[in-house]
Amino acid sequence: MTTQTLDPVLLKTDFPNLELFASGKVRDVYNVGKDRLLFVATDRISAFDYVLATGIPHKGRVLTQISMFWFEYLKDTIANHLVTADVSKYPAEVQPYADQLRGRSMLVQKADMFPVECVVRGYLSGSGWKEYKASGSVCGIKLPSGLKESDKLPEPIFTPATKATTGHDENISFEEMCKLVDPAEAKQLRDLSIAIYTKAADYARTKGIIIADTKFEFGKTAAGITLADEVLTPDSSRFWPAELYSPGMSQQSFDKQYVRDYLEEIRWNKQPPAPALPAEVARKTSEKYVEAYRKLTGRDLDV
Repeated sequence: MTTQTLDPVLLKTDFPNLELFASGKVRDVYNVGKDRLLFVATDRISAFDYVLATGIPHKGRVLTQISMFWFEYLKDTIANHLVTADVSKYPAEVQPYADQLRGRSMLVQKADMFPVECVVRGYLSGSGWKEYKASGSVCGIKLPSGLKESDKLPEPIFTPATKATTGHDENISFEEMCKLVDPAEAKQLRDLSIAIYTKAADYARTKGIIIADTKFEFGKTAAGITLADEVLTPDSSRFWPAELYSPGMSQQSFDKQYVRDYLEEIRWNKQPPAPALPAEVARKTSEKYVEAYRKLTGRDLDV
């Protein structure tokens, strides 16, 4: 793998002429006009619900450009909120920040967001594996007995979660989701999520990547139900190298599991303040993100 030249890490945005709409663990979102938002993916990384003191070079660019790839790939399956990622086409008030925004931002249509994370699992891992060991089911879905960690499921399952403003999202059953979302729309979201996951996972497998699970966010626009936020990135999904896949254990990955493993090794108590990462850990994590982009898209990251 060619080593990518590391550019300055962007941990915080500062656009004084723009109105901040929201600031998350990774993204800062700004109002642009009445009906559009500017999504800016920083290089912040979170683990165990805390943003770490060290950023990951290129991470924001990878998240943005992978999402762009999937929006294009999935456009015949589901409408999305993207207006443009071409900085030259951004409104005049955004142009002074063009250099900071290029490659890591998107201008999107505002959407009335559904209050749930639409999670699809094709393999048994993470919180799903923990729940299965305890109960034999995941989010109320009974699974066959005798499954091992990282086993492929007989078919993908839909396991929604609440959106937590702080802390960790909580897994819920589909029945509980129907109390938060109109039941007819909940069924649409479930069917769309599984269809999108299946299409994307089938494609990724041809590129040597297993998408073990992922989470989608949807909203409503004039186009109807619309795919929004980030899509099928190493932050919102588990990406495993297919050639190394071995059921019965945790898997090597292209996502931030490498960072989680380091934090477990140093026995961080998962309480603030979150620790900094050694330069080597940040560099290797960056390489994993960039390599995931290259494998999926077949092209180099736009930096």
